Amino acid sequence: MQTLPQPDLPGTGRGVTETPNSAPAPALAARAAALALLEAALARRGGLDEALSSGRYLRLSPQDRGFARALVMATLRHLGPIDRALDSRLKRDPPAPARGLMRLGLAQAFWLDTPVFAAVDTSVALAPKPLRGLVNAVLRGLLRGAPLSEDPEALAPAWLYARWRAAFGDEDAQAIAAQIALEPATDLSLREPGDAAMAGPLEAEALPAGSLRTRLRGDVAGWPGFSEGRWWVQDVAAALPARLTGARAGQEVLDVCAAPGGKTLQLAAAGARVTALDRSAARLRRLEAGLARTGLSAEVIAADALTWPDPRRFDAVLLDAPCSATGTFRRHPDVLWNARPGDIAALAQIQAAMLVAAATRVKAGGRLIYSVCSLEPEEGEAQARDFLAGHGDFAIDAISPGEGGAPEASLAPEGWLRILPHHAGGGLDGFFIARFKRMSPS
Repeated sequence: MQTLPQPDLPGTGRGVTETPNSAPAPALAARAAALALLEAALARRGGLDEALSSGRYLRLSPQDRGFARALVMATLRHLGPIDRALDSRLKRDPPAPARGLMRLGLAQAFWLDTPVFAAVDTSVALAPKPLRGLVNAVLRGLLRGAPLSEDPEALAPAWLYARWRAAFGDEDAQAIAAQIALEPATDLSLREPGDAAMAGPLEAEALPAGSLRTRLRGDVAGWPGFSEGRWWVQDVAAALPARLTGARAGQEVLDVCAAPGGKTLQLAAAGARVTALDRSAARLRRLEAGLARTGLSAEVIAADALTWPDPRRFDAVLLDAPCSATGTFRRHPDVLWNARPGDIAALAQIQAAMLVAAATRVKAGGRLIYSVCSLEPEEGEAQARDFLAGHGDFAIDAISPGEGGAPEASLAPEGWLRILPHHAGGGLDGFFIARFKRMSPS
């Protein structure tokens, strides 16, 4: 929690001039772009990613793009405390875009070390004239008051926090929520496992099973080794499902829901003959670009896994199923604010159908890995139990302690993994991973 000095705010206490003149045009452009990004992030799932690749954001200078993105991410990571503070000052929800501008103003002053006068001045300047007095008064009042609470329970939507507390207990729920406010490092998977030569140039530390973690910032395309295809960005938890296939040279492996391609690259780097299946041709283009950059190869197919007519069976099938993605909030905090309680039940039905379809692709004696980047038990543990209850020809292939670099705290008695973001000291996406083995032909 940050304690602010008494701010030197513009205005006289009765409002501000209608056209503040202390904010240069580039500063206003960066914040206007940030407002558009924030609105897109909260409008729909995937909206932030779309907005980052189009519109006024791309017209900014690299420095201003960096500021706009950092401002939006700080706002989303602290949106719970920000909105709680705003609601204490507002009698009713203000017209757009006043709330967005006030959110950005508070995030700048409290978490980006922006001078308070600049945070207020630019927010007021971007507001429609009828709303400038409101934006000014609310920001002035809050920035002269006590720091915003960063109680972990305030960082997450109340309904999600209640779910985490019910599933994991008070202590773990608080530890999960505390990770929301933290800016994550970047994890990298290596084309050549153990490529120690990359750690130095990337200013990275080696993680279990060969991933690297770097605090470098900026465009990854300019980092050492990128153009040579020596690594790709992949959270260390997201790298576990492919490792747990045990794929090796000569094996045939099916990667279901393969895009954007990190797991396909892992499997290909292990020497497997990989078939990458995804229903989205657009997302598969990213996968194909990754294959081209790294010099790896895979058969890439755009098709729906539920209706794909290919009769082949595989030594291993990896299904990283569509999910609520609540475990990815460290890099995508917008997922917390876009998720709805009804989404989880709807996604669970899709996951169950996809798990059954994936099972039909496994050879006798082969492995099926099911994973989701979700913290919700209906999408993880419940899916594994239901699948086993309905498929007597499959059994759990228990994961060993520490296998693939998994945190030991994540190993459940059933032999699957429940990875929480604070395991192993933090810095992980939340994941569920279960590995099954086909015991007999069907």
